[in-house]
Amino acid sequence: MELVIGCVGKPSAGKSTFFNAVTDGKAKVGNFPFTTIEPNEGITYYMTECPCKSRGKSALCKPKYGSCVDGTRHIPVKLLDVAGLIPGASEGAGLGNKFLDDLRHAHVLMHIVDVSGTTNEKGEATIGYDPLNDADWLTSEIHNWIYNNLWRRWSSIARRHTATQAPLRNTFQAQLSGYGASASTVVAVLNSLGDLAKEPCTLTTWGEAEVHKLVDAFLAVRFPTILVLNKADIGNDTDKNIENVAEKYGSDKCFVASAASECFLRNMHAKHIIKYEPGEMMFTTHEDDPSLKIPEPKMSKRLDHVMDMVLFRHGSTGVRAAINAAVDLSNTVVAYPVKSLKNFTTAEGDVFGHAVLVRKGTTVREIAHIISPTVGANFAYAEGEDGRRLPEDEPVVTTNLIVKFTTVASKEGQASAPPPPVEDKKPKKEKAKETPSLE
Repeated sequence: MELVIGCVGKPSAGKSTFFNAVTDGKAKVGNFPFTTIEPNEGITYYMTECPCKSRGKSALCKPKYGSCVDGTRHIPVKLLDVAGLIPGASEGAGLGNKFLDDLRHAHVLMHIVDVSGTTNEKGEATIGYDPLNDADWLTSEIHNWIYNNLWRRWSSIARRHTATQAPLRNTFQAQLSGYGASASTVVAVLNSLGDLAKEPCTLTTWGEAEVHKLVDAFLAVRFPTILVLNKADIGNDTDKNIENVAEKYGSDKCFVASAASECFLRNMHAKHIIKYEPGEMMFTTHEDDPSLKIPEPKMSKRLDHVMDMVLFRHGSTGVRAAINAAVDLSNTVVAYPVKSLKNFTTAEGDVFGHAVLVRKGTTVREIAHIISPTVGANFAYAEGEDGRRLPEDEPVVTTNLIVKFTTVASKEGQASAPPPPVEDKKPKKEKAKETPSLE
């Protein structure tokens, strides 16, 4: 499974700096609009408690992907840093068309807001800009992009729907698939529309208001968004701006951050000037660990600034908390497929070697397909940690599900992808279901 987080916002809000702070990428950074032209792709990590910790296996845990540090699992997810968005993007202003097209690849959005007020809506340097409405106009641009594309063709869409007498979900699936919508996404949209989308539905009676409601419902399901209030350690009105934005959009959707501080701390750690773990609220210096280098006066002054203005005030740089919140908002859970329910090893012999991110509600059998098409095709049954056989259509609703799969061919637990079948020699088995998308 590949979960993609889209890093969005106006130019110079700190998107590329945030990207560099949470990945090993080296996105180009600049204090001028449109530093990013082509989207940057990198791997970041969702941090969650690994089941190895509560089962006394922390010392033996060996992930195939990511890592496990003292019982904290680091699960890889993809981060996409796209070109900055400015007002009028839906009409082609700036790099609007490219930006909006790049968005189709993301499952959840992180809107990077310059909460310091030192850049205006076009990403130009200024003083005293109020970022309160930045989230609104970004959402409006995405809304208008989709709405305009639909409304231009609405007459033909409605006539075709009437002529074919197709189910509403089929009509909307055809129109919204270009924005990355799956069948389950469309069903969720229809459910949220209530009586407006009740069958039989005559689309020829829909006007602009109804189509706007459709797009609003679609955006809420397709592009869930958190706000990262970046540059929290600079600017004269930053505290007031943070309070106003959090009050308007809800503190549960807002995460105060300083991506530049995280980049600086990581750099100091790499140079052995401090010891620092991403997401922590403290770092160690030469005073506490003589093996570390003594920082130059300029570095020491900045370290003091980060400690006072970021770590002490906000508890961390905020970037890791934002990543975790974005993954949580994508409605995913973690499953741990194993071969042995006794020692929690995979087919390769690694303790908790695999961690799989899946949509909440994904069935046990669908997880088998995600692990491997062969496991899915030869699925016999699955067992939970307590030895109970799990119904193949049982939806996964809680994280850290430990599950053992047994296949028809071997009657043995299958924890990972087996060797590929030999062409024209392997007998045909039950046809595998399509691997579900994270959509």
